Amino acid sequence: MKRRTFIQTTAGLSVTALAAQLARPLLAMPQQSGYLDSIGLQLWTVRNQMDQDSKKTLQAVADAGYKQVELMDVSKGVEITKQAKEIGLKVNSGFINWQSVCKPDTSGVPSTDDIIATAKEIGLEHLVFGYIGKGSRETVELMKANAKGANELGKKAADAGLQVCYHNHSFEFEKIDGDTTGFDVLMQEFDNDLVKFELDVFWTKVGGWDPLETMKKLNGRISQVHLKDPKEGTAVIYDEGQVPAEAFQECGDGSIDMGEVMKLAAEIGAIYCHVEQDQSPDPIASIGQSIEHLKSLS
Repeated sequence: MKRRTFIQTTAGLSVTALAAQLARPLLAMPQQSGYLDSIGLQLWTVRNQMDQDSKKTLQAVADAGYKQVELMDVSKGVEITKQAKEIGLKVNSGFINWQSVCKPDTSGVPSTDDIIATAKEIGLEHLVFGYIGKGSRETVELMKANAKGANELGKKAADAGLQVCYHNHSFEFEKIDGDTTGFDVLMQEFDNDLVKFELDVFWTKVGGWDPLETMKKLNGRISQVHLKDPKEGTAVIYDEGQVPAEAFQECGDGSIDMGEVMKLAAEIGAIYCHVEQDQSPDPIASIGQSIEHLKSLS
């Protein structure tokens, strides 16, 4: 069968947090259709193509209609950012090595100071703390420690005019102490201003939480959204490595109403939306199909 074609206000902030907010670039909050004016692609979607020919791949991303790309790794993103900007793609956000937050003493892991310096060189607005590895996420104490590290990074980043945000997978939604999930701990422990969320709606749903209800719960705390569509009937799976490849669908072919996601994202103050599809037999075709579906919703 043919697939379907396609901020928070400053009230109540501390003086320090308010100063950090004012130091950041002034970003207009888009309406639902306005996200297409800045729609991004997380480059993890086309990682294999980037390894083969980054310039050709970035051109294909631009030709598909994307306006920006989100880096897979800020520390390795200087040349990719240069190539992207030459093509006309903006680069406003990038992922960082999770161990820089959770296991900073690990050999070879970049320091948060170096990450921030590179982000400033590139001209980023957002730093994304996007993962927590196994062995560092199984208890409330571990998750509290991770949140503490994220807050510390958030303070450094804010002083440099950058916003830190956390990108979820599904493991955070597993209960780790009674009825408490890892995500509950992060919501409780993150400083609301220093660490926002980059909510991935696919992983939220695969984790067993309703994406729209989660977005409402995080009103004012989501700076970016990942538009990713799970196949209808995908089970709740907490181990991200066990999710089958076919669960990752193009936007519009899965089980999440992306129009409602973008509408709500605008209402709660999210700045950017990025398409991401972790698995696809033809990523270039998939990103084209996804953006055409999003255009059809505007």
